[in-house]
Amino acid sequence: MTFRKQKMAVLSILIIVFGCTDANKSQSKGSSKANDEKVQILATLNNETRAAFERDFDQWQAYWVHRPSISKTYINYPDSTFSESVGWSEISSFVKDFMEEYPEPEPVPELLKEIDVRLYGSGAWVTYEQQDSLRGLKREVRLMEKSGGTWKIASMHTTIYGDQKTN
Repeated sequence: MTFRKQKMAVLSILIIVFGCTDANKSQSKGSSKANDEKVQILATLNNETRAAFERDFDQWQAYWVHRPSISKTYINYPDSTFSESVGWSEISSFVKDFMEEYPEPEPVPELLKEIDVRLYGSGAWVTYEQQDSLRGLKREVRLMEKSGGTWKIASMHTTIYGDQKTN
């Protein structure tokens, strides 16, 4: 290796090391903000779940982005069903019809206390598992968007495992 290549290698290593150190410093400064965002996202998810299970359509819809690009998917292993709705019009219609067909509130699952959140500017990727008293274990993935200071759901993917255990 020539002296110039050695110098470039050392310089590259120093940039990486100091870059990581700076990133760690800014990450710790931002961790309070990230925690605040996580708390707000958690509140949105719990409030949306409560409204859905209590059959409060007006409250439920307030936690969703209302655009043609959003989606909602359910995969239910125990009964081998699948449903997908794309766009606010289709999603809201599906949920409203469901609530009218099954108007009796369901037991609200234990509200979430812990979620995994990856923040990306005004967006967030959120994953968690939840125990539903009627459907059993569910794994959820939510894409969230922050608009006007409020986190809303832009996409939802739910896999229902029922009484099966996941790894």
